[in-house]
Amino acid sequence: MSSPALTISVIIPTLNEGQTIHDVIDAVRAQDPACGIIIVDGGSTDRTVEIATNAGARVLLSEPGRGQQLAAGAEISTGDILFFLHADSRLPDGALAALREAYAAQPDAEGGNFRLLFDGGTKFDDWLNGFYAFIRSHGRYYGDSGIFVRREAYRRLGGIRPIALMEDYDFVRRLEKAGPTICIDDPPLVTSSRKFRRRHPVAIVAGWLWVHALWHLGVSPDLLARIYYGKRKAV
Repeated sequence: MSSPALTISVIIPTLNEGQTIHDVIDAVRAQDPACGIIIVDGGSTDRTVEIATNAGARVLLSEPGRGQQLAAGAEISTGDILFFLHADSRLPDGALAALREAYAAQPDAEGGNFRLLFDGGTKFDDWLNGFYAFIRSHGRYYGDSGIFVRREAYRRLGGIRPIALMEDYDFVRRLEKAGPTICIDDPPLVTSSRKFRRRHPVAIVAGWLWVHALWHLGVSPDLLARIYYGKRKAV
C-alpha cells in the first residue's frame, strides 16, 4: 500500500500585490485544488486582501516585514510540507508534483528549494541565474527560490525568526545543518526582476555583500533593513 500524498501549505507574504496575487493563487489551485494557501498581508493599501479572499485563500493580517509574515503564516499552517512562495514569483506547471516526487525519492530530506530564474531578460539577470546556481551548490539560497521544509523539521529548527531582514538566510543556515536538502531543478521557479529596476548591478551586489558582512558582525536586523531597503518597500 502506498503512503498518502504529502499535504502542502503554501505561505505567501504580500504587500500591495493586487496585480499578481490572483494569478499566483490560481497557479497553486490548478496544481493542487486541496492545497492550503495562506496569504499573510503586511498592510496593503490596494485590493490585495480583497482579491485573495475572493480567490479562496486564507488571509491573515500581520505586522509588516517578511520575517514576521512568514512566521505568522507558518504558525497557522497545517500541511506536512510548508512551502514559502513570494507573490512576485511564478509557480511553473508541475512544481508541486515535483516537490512531492523529490521527497518520495529522498525521504530523509528536511527541506530545500527550487532552481531559480529571473525574468528580466538582461545580462544581469543571466548573471544572477548562474550566481544563484553557484551559491546553491554551496548550500546558500534565499526566499525568492521557494524554500520548503517538513513541518516537524520547521518546528525542531525553531522556525523562521520574525526579524526585519535576513530571515531566509538565517533559516536556511539552520536548515542546511539539520540534514539533507533538495534542490528541484526541473521545473525552475521564475521570479520577477522588478526589485532591480533603476538600480546599477554593481550597487546591488555591493549592497548584498555589505549587508552580509554586517550580519556576520552582529548588526541588528532592524538596522540592516534600514540600510538595505532605504526608501524601498520591504516585501
